[in-house]
Amino acid sequence: MFRFEHPAYLWAALLIPVLALLFLLSERIRRRRMKRFAPDHLLPAIAPGYSRFKNTLKFGLLALGLAFLFVGWANPQWGSKKREVKREGIDVLIALDISQSMLAEDISPSRLDRAKRFAQNLTENLAGQRIGVILFACNAYLQVPLTTDYAFVSMFINSAGPDMAASQGTDIAAAIDLARQSFPAENKNHKALIVISDGEDHLGEGAASAGTAKADGMLVFTVGVGSGEGSLIPTFVNGRLDYLRDQTGNPVRSTMNEKTLTDIATAGDGSYFHLSSSSQEVTEALNKAIDQVEKREYEERSFTEYASYFQLFLGIGLLFILIEFLISYRQSRYLAGKDIFGS
Repeated sequence: MFRFEHPAYLWAALLIPVLALLFLLSERIRRRRMKRFAPDHLLPAIAPGYSRFKNTLKFGLLALGLAFLFVGWANPQWGSKKREVKREGIDVLIALDISQSMLAEDISPSRLDRAKRFAQNLTENLAGQRIGVILFACNAYLQVPLTTDYAFVSMFINSAGPDMAASQGTDIAAAIDLARQSFPAENKNHKALIVISDGEDHLGEGAASAGTAKADGMLVFTVGVGSGEGSLIPTFVNGRLDYLRDQTGNPVRSTMNEKTLTDIATAGDGSYFHLSSSSQEVTEALNKAIDQVEKREYEERSFTEYASYFQLFLGIGLLFILIEFLISYRQSRYLAGKDIFGS
C-alpha cells in the first residue's frame, strides 16, 4: 500500500506553477527589451552565444528538481509488512453534498468548505471505525470504500468539489441507496450513514429511502449546512465572478431546507444536527450517538510497517538542480546554427 507520511507538504508544489508564470513573464519582458536593442535577424551577429533554448531547459530542470524535492519532503512510503488486526467498531459512510448550492456563502467561508472541514474533523473523532466517503449531487458516487486509512479519507474529502459531479442537482435518495449497497452484505445492524448537505432535495425521495435503509439495519444521520436566510451561489462565467441564474436570468438564492433533513433523519432512526458556529459540539454529539450503536468484531489485514523512499526523490531532485546549475546560458557549440524551437 502506498501513502505519503506528510501529505500536507505536497501543497508546496503549488509554488511550481507560480514560478512558471513568473518565468513566462520574465521571458516576455526580456524579449521586448532585446527587440529594442536589435532586430531578431541581427541578434546572432551581435550576440553569437545567445541561446533561447537554454533558458527554457534550465527552468524545466529546476521545476522538475523542485517537484521531486516536494514529493520527497512528503515522504512517499510503501507498506512492507502486513498482519491480521482484530478491531471492534461499526461501518460509517459519510455522504457529502457537492452540488453547486453548497458553494453558497451564507456561512463562512462557504457551505462546502465548512462541510469538508467538519467531515475531516469527524473522521479524526471516529478513529476505530471503518469509514468510507460518498459524494453526491444529481447522482451519487462511492469514492472511498470502507477503510481505516483515515489520512487518505481526510485528503480525499479536502479535494472534493462540484467539478467532480458529472451533472448538477441534488438527489439525497441516490446517496442513501448507494450507501445501502456499499455496506458488506453480512453487516446487518452495525452501520450508519451521515449525510452532510444543505437539504436541497430536488426529487424529494430522501425520507422514503431512509425508511428503507432503516428496515435494512442502517441508521441515517443528517447534518445541515447553511442558513434559513440563504445566499446567492457564486460562479465564474468567462473568468469573471457572477452568480448562478435561473432560466429567466435572475440570480438563484439558495436556502437550507432543515425540514427535509429532519424528515430523513427521523425516517432513518437517526438524528438531525445543524452545523452552526460550533461544529465541535455536533461532532461530539454524533460521536456519542454512533458509540451507542452495537459494535461488531472484524479482522483486517493492515500494514504495520512502512518503508520510506524520500531519499530516492530527494536524490533525483538534487541531481536535476545540479544539472541546471552546471548548464550555462550560452549556446552550445554542438547546437550552433540550430534553433530547436524553430524560432
